[in-house]
Amino acid sequence: MKRAERLHALSEMLRRSGTRGITADRLACEFDVSVRTVKRDLAALERSGAPLWSRPGPGGGYGFAPGSSLPPVSLSPAQAVALLAAVSAAPDAPFADLAAAGVRKIVDVLDPRTRARAEDLAQRVWVDAPQARSRAIASALEEAMTDQRVLRIRYTAGDGAVTSRDVEPVLFASTNGRWYLVGWCRLRDAMRWFAVSRIERASVTASPCSGHAVAEAGTPPATARPVHAPRG
Repeated sequence: MKRAERLHALSEMLRRSGTRGITADRLACEFDVSVRTVKRDLAALERSGAPLWSRPGPGGGYGFAPGSSLPPVSLSPAQAVALLAAVSAAPDAPFADLAAAGVRKIVDVLDPRTRARAEDLAQRVWVDAPQARSRAIASALEEAMTDQRVLRIRYTAGDGAVTSRDVEPVLFASTNGRWYLVGWCRLRDAMRWFAVSRIERASVTASPCSGHAVAEAGTPPATARPVHAPRG
């Protein structure tokens, strides 16, 4: 790992450690470098303006001051292309348009040399992804999930039966290459999984959801997890 990439990864690890902090020994082990190298990197971060604190003795370590913002850290070309590839390969994922716009903003603010290398590398990563379905339906689902409001959908089941339902959105789930809206169906008075590809129409109502928890959707398989876990 190049030093610039290690400094970025080091910053992220310190940020995620929260108020607990993390020892130089553990950081050295994580990045497979010496403790002396870690301390040089920490000094470099502090000189760059990072809000670094240190606590000596047993239970001590290093961390970032809570609530502080970090100075901008540039991505490597490979990291930028990894983001581009991820959003390009999943155009049907929830919030895909927002993700693509966010990645474009990141690429636009890279330094010119890094951006040029990223754009060159991006030409070597091809994606043949299915075309995203109706943006109107996706927008309605995303808005209802974000604002936790009841969603009114027209749904075609696997047997061809068409129903109109009011659904309280609980989560989006991807399994076997297909996206599902998981929510409390007021028609069936139960939790249901709706294949997003079978939702023919969707609109957001003014009714707030009644507060069904994610745990009510059932126990996920061992390989399933949220796209981001909150810091402990």
